This record gives sequence, C-alpha cells and structure tokens, in this order.
Amino acid sequence: MRYLITLFTITTLISCQAQEQKDTKDLDPFADISNEQAHEIMKAKADLQIIDVRQNAEVAGGMIDGAVQMDISKPKFYEQIETLDKTKPVLVYCAAGGRSKTAQEIMQEAGFTEVYNLKNGYGRWK
Repeated sequence: MRYLITLFTITTLISCQAQEQKDTKDLDPFADISNEQAHEIMKAKADLQIIDVRQNAEVAGGMIDGAVQMDISKPKFYEQIETLDKTKPVLVYCAAGGRSKTAQEIMQEAGFTEVYNLKNGYGRWK
C-alpha cells in the first residue's frame, strides 16, 4: 500500500511539472492561450507582435499595452498583416476569442510561423 501511495505521489508531481512546462515553454505555435500564458509569453518574447482585431468602438475602451489594431472586419486586414514579420511571434486577440481565432487561422495560412490566440479575449484580460 505504501508503495502505491509513493508511486501515485511521484506520478502526480511529474505530471504537474509537465503541465507547468507546457504552460510556458512547449506551446504549440498556434495555440489558444490563457491570460496567464499570454503574460508569460509577453515577458519571454521581446519581439512579440501584439495585434488587436477588434473594431474602433471596441478599441476605444482600451487595448493591451503595445498592441496594434488591425480590424479583421475590414478588407485592409489582409494588407495590414502583410506588414508584420512572419518569422516573429504574434499574440492576437479580440473581445472574446472568436474573431482572433479566425485571424490566427488566416495568419497561419499566410505563412506566419507562430501565432497565439488569447482564448478569452480582451473582455477577460487582467
């Protein structure tokens, strides 16, 4: 019995450590990320490009520091993303995560190598 408890404890600790690494280092380059993961990425990647895909009225209520607005509902969105460096990481967000997910997919198809989607959007940003 003691052996089983020890084995369970070790397994739990290893899986927790693996999850911790997943949260900050070994993310899929096209992951949907949490606020906590976004903060970590912002600290770790000095060359991070932050893109806000919301409309003007939404942006008037605030933006993440360092973000650039590129409204996904405008035809010029495609031209605007072409001004970004496709080899540098991108964090994309909208109000709740839906439009930014679409933007992430568009950017992946356009040849970007690393685009993170803030899954809960600006509405839950802290």
